[in-house]
Amino acid sequence: MERKEKSPTKELYQKLRHVEWGLLWNEEVPRFNQADATVRLRNVALVRAVGVVFTESGDPSQKNEVIGWLRSLLQDPAEKIRRYAMAALPKIGAGRSEEADLLDLLDRTTLERERKFLGRTLDKIGGEATLQSIDKLPPQTARKVRASVARGLAPGAIRLDQPVMDSEGRRIHLRGRRGLELFVKEEVEQTARTRKRFRIQDVRPGLVALAPIAPFTLEDLYALRCFGTLGIVLGTVVESPGRDFLRNLAETIASPRSHQLLRALTHGAIRYRLDFISKGHQRGAVREISDLVFAMAPEILNDARNAPWAVDIHPAGFRSFVELRPRLSPDPRFSYRVDDVPAASHPPLAACMARLAGSSGEDVIWDPFCGSGLELIERAGLGGVRRIYGSDLSRAAADVALRNLEAACVEAPFKIVCGDFRDFAAREGIRPGTLTQIITNPPMGRRVPIENLAGLVADLFHVASSLLRDGGCLVFANPRQVKSPDASLRLQSSQVVDFGGFDCHLERYIKTGRAGARH
Repeated sequence: MERKEKSPTKELYQKLRHVEWGLLWNEEVPRFNQADATVRLRNVALVRAVGVVFTESGDPSQKNEVIGWLRSLLQDPAEKIRRYAMAALPKIGAGRSEEADLLDLLDRTTLERERKFLGRTLDKIGGEATLQSIDKLPPQTARKVRASVARGLAPGAIRLDQPVMDSEGRRIHLRGRRGLELFVKEEVEQTARTRKRFRIQDVRPGLVALAPIAPFTLEDLYALRCFGTLGIVLGTVVESPGRDFLRNLAETIASPRSHQLLRALTHGAIRYRLDFISKGHQRGAVREISDLVFAMAPEILNDARNAPWAVDIHPAGFRSFVELRPRLSPDPRFSYRVDDVPAASHPPLAACMARLAGSSGEDVIWDPFCGSGLELIERAGLGGVRRIYGSDLSRAAADVALRNLEAACVEAPFKIVCGDFRDFAAREGIRPGTLTQIITNPPMGRRVPIENLAGLVADLFHVASSLLRDGGCLVFANPRQVKSPDASLRLQSSQVVDFGGFDCHLERYIKTGRAGARH
């Protein structure tokens, strides 16, 4: 394959890019200033190099001087030099004063390309003054500038407590890992806030669909802990050839009802990120849909940078669901996670495991592989816990679990230790038949190799049969479908769950009074 040669401008930039700042500013810049128009244009790469090198190693006290030089280049007769100068200004840290110069140039220029590049720069440093000149920019550039300025002036936040009054006919999708949908369904039916406001409309692998039966808030939905993400369905669009499908998607997003919902649930600018789920990057389609939405409803701004909303396009056979998803970070349900560890439990999974364990009202619980402590915290949140124990072979993980338990303000006394779960009872003086619940998500051997994973699970069964009292339960994620070798542990339920690319069995064992030897 023939190698493509670099342009002289790129070659010069690569050379100047590595020149020491003092030499660049004190020697190359004066030489550029004194050259005639032809030489200056040939050496335009210097302008770009100044912006990059100053940002990396320049003297901060020279910032105003460098910005002043770049501002002077906005008056240069050569469009290319002006373009390079405007691109360098945001790198240096230009602000509102430079915005005025750029807007002045926008008023004077007749070149469409220059307008485009002015828009890119104003996208980064523009403010309210830029919004007053928005009609002078190309439509696509105007959309980006409006979103960027809105991000700075009124970034937008989701109103969790605002009632959705026009709830009739709406549909809400609670999505999560395949295999957990029955836990979500049960939680909806048993939680007071959701039981009074929603009915179950549909249950499919990884999805529970709700139909509101009364006005609701997002807080009502976030009272549930077992789902992964929620989406308010804005509409469904039938797959069709050509650009009709994209236009129909845009019309759904920009419809009066969608606009009304977004306005009600957003404080500040309405900004969203558009995602085609399971289809990878669709930059061309995203750009076209965003332009169409902006033309129909200029207040609804596509902006991938920290937008409070996502509009997800979920394919479902011959049609696609258009869903409005809150992008909340941190998730308000799990804000106690002040720290984390690699391969930690998925929070909704931990919530499901806690519900699977249930409550006897006076539980003493232990997580032998506590990681960041999520299972313990979620179980404590359900109440009826008298004492909490956690252990982990990793000191770092044990420390993280301790910090998270403290941040969660868990009321029951708790103790987190570092050590092998096989030695835990002897070290802590825990007698056989003391625990009522063991809840754990053991290592799966995927990120950190486990020499004998089946043996580790067998040892867990052995320890559980010793420490659990009669009627107590073991709830754990079984990575190998290893069966309990002890007859005193009876399998009560087993559910296949997607653990992020591989299946695992979420199981509940009950300790019976019947003794049994390992075999």
